[in-house]
Amino acid sequence: MPDIPAATPRARVRVPLRFADGYGADAELVTFHGLTDGREHLALVLGDPGPVPLVRLHSECLTGDVFGSARCDCGPQLREAVERIAARGGVLLYLRQEGRGIGLYNKLDAYALQDQGLDTYEANAALGLPEDARDYTAAAQMLTALDVTELDLLSNNPDKAGQLRSLGLTVRDRVPTGVFPTAHNVRYLRAKVLQTQHTLPLAELTAG
Repeated sequence: MPDIPAATPRARVRVPLRFADGYGADAELVTFHGLTDGREHLALVLGDPGPVPLVRLHSECLTGDVFGSARCDCGPQLREAVERIAARGGVLLYLRQEGRGIGLYNKLDAYALQDQGLDTYEANAALGLPEDARDYTAAAQMLTALDVTELDLLSNNPDKAGQLRSLGLTVRDRVPTGVFPTAHNVRYLRAKVLQTQHTLPLAELTAG
């Protein structure tokens, strides 16, 4: 395993989760000491994780998770992940990596460029920013601190699995998430497939 600093759990708190559609689940929220990036990432332990838990790395999205923005699929993915992980047992990592790691203000600057016709990756490049600035070292620290070394990853993003493997974790399987297209996010979803090889059904993501 690569030599990454160990993190340790800081606090564990039981929180009943309730979503707008009426779904609810009980989660154990875990905070950490020693995360390499110094951010306040959070683990939600749902159900009985078992020896090979289902794990989701969910990057924070204020516009989608909190305000229900239809310009991305983050809110529906978060809602789906909580239910699927609770049913099987596992961990959702809520990672403070807004806008694929570029931050909220930069993400909204990129939205403005998308309104002028650029896709999500072209907009980042026009701002002099990386397509995806996320680093999952802290995620690997968190999982290791929770005694998770082998997992099934709930994700359409091959980079997440690749980074976790390079950090010494065993990703047994990558489980696809649902697809949540809207009239406002279909170009965003198509760009994910074409630019970063997300496993989404491209034929279904048509603007017409």
